[in-house]
Amino acid sequence: MPQDVRELAAFYETPLGQLAHRAIQREVCGFWPDLRNYRVLGYGFATPYLHGFTSTERIIVAMPAPQGVMCWPEEKNAALLCEEDALPFPDLFFDRILIVHGLEASESLRALLRQLWRVLAPEGRVLLIAPNRASLWAQVQKSPFGHGRPFSRMELEGLLRDAVFEPVRWRRALFAPPFESVTGSGAGWEKVGARFFSGIGGVHVVEVAKSLYAAAVPKLPVGAQVALKTAQQDY
Repeated sequence: MPQDVRELAAFYETPLGQLAHRAIQREVCGFWPDLRNYRVLGYGFATPYLHGFTSTERIIVAMPAPQGVMCWPEEKNAALLCEEDALPFPDLFFDRILIVHGLEASESLRALLRQLWRVLAPEGRVLLIAPNRASLWAQVQKSPFGHGRPFSRMELEGLLRDAVFEPVRWRRALFAPPFESVTGSGAGWEKVGARFFSGIGGVHVVEVAKSLYAAAVPKLPVGAQVALKTAQQDY
């Protein structure tokens, strides 16, 4: 069961949440430094990591129904509530998809991954942030990364390949321990951890592309097709 959207937002206001945000944001910006004129989807609770994307054509945020939704950005809402097995977007619509707090709490992970495959452009990329089973962050429930389902690399890679995604780049981040006593930017922890203890980073950071050997994507349920026709009028 996903955490409530208010709990997720509150976590990122804490010192521990800000530490996690800095560590993961560095990786996100390193993977995708320039998204000029791209259509971007943030799925799960990706909003803390979207502010650095400038000059995009558009950014849309989709939050799963069990989690709830909140307005983002404040000046002009671009967030919506959705069912994970019926994303209300046209096929091949997004150039980039960022997923944070979206996999570990999924109630139908394979269906979600297939929907993400469907809405991703042929040359598009997905960046997944998922809890690492081998990390301390996955064992301590002080953060959202300690809730839901963590993943080993082998397990996550198998799920992605089953959904006809091909991992392109794979890193880990969040090497500082999940303790409130940890202070500073966390950059030192990231540098040392990535060099000497890469297997125990708090999260997997994985960029994936569509496989060239893709199977046919199942059609949307009838009810979702009706919702999609309505949603397309807004794009």
